[in-house]
Amino acid sequence: MSVVQPNMLAKPLAVLSGLMSALLMLVAIDAAADQQELYLGSVAMDIPAAMHKRLQPLTKYLSAGLGQPVKLKLSPNMDAAIHDISRGAVDLAYLTPVAYLKAHEEGGARLLVKTITDSEGSFQLMIVVKEHSPIKTVADLKGKVFAFGDKAAVLQRAVLVHAGVKMEELKGYKFIGHYDNIVPAVINGDFDAGILKDTTAYRWKGKGLRILYASPALPPYNIAVSKNVSDELYEKLQDLFLRLNSGDARHLAIIHSIDGNYSGFAATSDGEYDIIRELIKPFNAP
Repeated sequence: MSVVQPNMLAKPLAVLSGLMSALLMLVAIDAAADQQELYLGSVAMDIPAAMHKRLQPLTKYLSAGLGQPVKLKLSPNMDAAIHDISRGAVDLAYLTPVAYLKAHEEGGARLLVKTITDSEGSFQLMIVVKEHSPIKTVADLKGKVFAFGDKAAVLQRAVLVHAGVKMEELKGYKFIGHYDNIVPAVINGDFDAGILKDTTAYRWKGKGLRILYASPALPPYNIAVSKNVSDELYEKLQDLFLRLNSGDARHLAIIHSIDGNYSGFAATSDGEYDIIRELIKPFNAP
């Protein structure tokens, strides 16, 4: 009977050990990939500190649901937010309708879900004046000074033009950033009128502001994802957003943290935003 010498087993054991090490390394790599950070961006609806506070509960919810960290990467303005998702610096972002359209055109961003306000899947932009202003009609805005938000938010200008006032018919106008800047600017009389998202306009109605004009129903703010997001991750993210239920107090707190008038999220499609394309077309012409 032949006897197996220890040195005869050394090579097979070394090979086996090497295979096991390689397998463990692959498992570790897969685990690390599962834990890769995702980044949530946003248009600058408010000052950065306020936006961070508004979106932080959402990132915690998504992190828990995905089993991997989701962190905020906020942009100072709309152009930066569009650029970030277009080039994949963020994986998903909270966007205005126009920001989504530009990100879709420039970088292939995809719609994930749309926001729902008081169970309605649309929103309005509203022209506001000081509560006791002598301005009674949209036509009265001609020759007046108007406050817009972000310069990149062409939908705001498009709504004013659609209402019947051309930009050149104003005495003057200025882009002053966030909606929260427009409110005191109009109340204090620095501007004769301004434009706000419906939720902000309603919050200040009868408290210093009066709504002069409301736009047609428009497809709402949305969550979009970068073209780099896989179909598998897309489905997981979409499911997490659609599962946010306003009937659950914990979920409602997350939803209301983003906007106190939101009641959840719903599925949407690119075609729903065609009305926005039509409104802003004159501002996109060379």
